[in-house]
Amino acid sequence: MTDLRPLPSGRHQLTREEVVSSQRARMLKAMRESMLERGYAGTSVTDIVRRAGVSRETFYQQFASKQVCFIQGLDEAIDLLAALLDAARDPRLQPLDRFRVLLRTYLRALAAEPARARFFLVEVYAAGPEAVARRMEIQRRFAAEIGDIFEARTDDDRFACVTLVAAVAQLVTAHLMAGDLDGLVALEEPLTRMAERLLTVSSRG
Repeated sequence: MTDLRPLPSGRHQLTREEVVSSQRARMLKAMRESMLERGYAGTSVTDIVRRAGVSRETFYQQFASKQVCFIQGLDEAIDLLAALLDAARDPRLQPLDRFRVLLRTYLRALAAEPARARFFLVEVYAAGPEAVARRMEIQRRFAAEIGDIFEARTDDDRFACVTLVAAVAQLVTAHLMAGDLDGLVALEEPLTRMAERLLTVSSRG
C-alpha cells in the first residue's frame, strides 16, 4: 500500500518513481476528502495541493486539470471495487447466497471509505459525461454479474437485474448523503429479499 504521509524534507533514499507514486496517491486522497466536504464544484486545485502537501507544479505534472485528476481517481476506485467483488465470488454457493456475499462486500467497502464512496456515487455526476460514462459502465458490469449469478435468460430477467442494481445505487446513495453508514450496511437484508423476489423464480425454472 502506498504511504500517504508527506515525504521527508531534505535528502532521502526514495526513487523518483516512489516519489511520484506517493505524491499521486496523496493528491487523489486529498481530492476525495475535499469533495466529501465541498463537493466537486467547490473543490479547487488549490484545495487539493494544500491538503496533499504538494505544489501546484507537482499537481500539473501529473494531472492536466481537476477533471483529469477526478477521472483517474474514479478509475482507481472502480479497479479497487472490481477487485473486491472478484475476491467475493464463490461459485460453490447457491445463487442467492452468492448475491448476498457480493452485496455485503460492496456495502461494507463503501461504508469503510465514505470519502471514496461519495466520490464514486455522488460527485461523479458533477464531473462531466466522461465520468458518468465510467460510472454507468460499472453498473452495467454489476448487473451482468447478477445476471450470471441468477442465470438470467430472458429480457425480463435481465431487466430485473438492471432494476435491482438501480435500486442498490439509489438506496446506497441516499444513506451515504445522510451520513448513515450503519443504515447503508443494513441494506444487505432487504436488498437480498428483493433479489429473491425478483430473480430466484427464474433461476429455479
